[in-house]
Amino acid sequence: MEKVTTKRMALYSGRTHPALAEEVAGHLGIELGNPNIVQFANGEVRVRFAESIRGNDVFVMQTHCGFGGRSINDSIMEQLIMIDAAYRASAKRITAVCPFYGYARQDRKAEGREPITARMVADLFKSAGAKRMISIDLHSGQIQGFFDGPVDHLTAMPVLENYVREHALEPVIVAPDAGRIKVAERMAQHLTDKGSDLAFIYKRRPKGTANVAEAKEVMGDVDGRLCILTDDMIDSGGTIVSAADVLMARGAKEVWAMATHAVLSGPAIERLSKSVITKVVLTNTLPLAPEQQIAKIEVLSIAPLIADALNAVFDDTSVSEIFGGENQA
Repeated sequence: MEKVTTKRMALYSGRTHPALAEEVAGHLGIELGNPNIVQFANGEVRVRFAESIRGNDVFVMQTHCGFGGRSINDSIMEQLIMIDAAYRASAKRITAVCPFYGYARQDRKAEGREPITARMVADLFKSAGAKRMISIDLHSGQIQGFFDGPVDHLTAMPVLENYVREHALEPVIVAPDAGRIKVAERMAQHLTDKGSDLAFIYKRRPKGTANVAEAKEVMGDVDGRLCILTDDMIDSGGTIVSAADVLMARGAKEVWAMATHAVLSGPAIERLSKSVITKVVLTNTLPLAPEQQIAKIEVLSIAPLIADALNAVFDDTSVSEIFGGENQA
């Protein structure tokens, strides 16, 4: 007797950003599964999938942030519990989909007696039962090596570049610090048809401080030009706002900010509102609270890109081809 195995895809989302998962499921043409998450009075979480997932290719999606009264640690723990539940329910393969990867900035020991938390989080996902990981614009590419298994490192660059093509002419792509020069250079090269140039900001971060950065000088010609600051995330907004001030002081005509992840913690919204930046373009890897949706902010959907990547993983085809071989930073 000959048996034919039918592959089945299942997509589940935690409670941090279900709207993004619903959009991804729509692009995939599937129903978003019900993880049946219950939270007990003491804060503990229990997961029991509403349908059988035995033999399924399961994607467990959760972006890591504090939202709806829950912390970033709650969102990570919830995803780990969902992965463990899928493992014990005999899923064939489990992929952790983390549009925004928590603790990504703790990827090395900058000073003595510090943890490398990004590595610890990767170890937790492996221990829970994840065989593969998908994330978008990790703070540093080395995090791919922290996970003991395949990592598909996606980039939101195509989404952001398309926006620039449609709305800007002869822009200067500006890296807000030395660490983003390669990414800004790649974007500028992709936008040569729009007459783009490259510049970067020299930035100093005082030792022993957090969320403090001082923009010092501009390398490149920005006089009379539209300058587009590009970064992987906007957190407190200090780096982007101070960089914009320097650009305007050096003669820039207008300054936009573009980033993949809208962390927007603490004073970020107030800083952006009062800044010289005229437009802030972000993607929906993280949910925006109503009070964060100011007129300057435009949010682009990353869902089609995630859906294409999930389809490629499910069909065992190349993820890199979606990005012309440039998905990994």
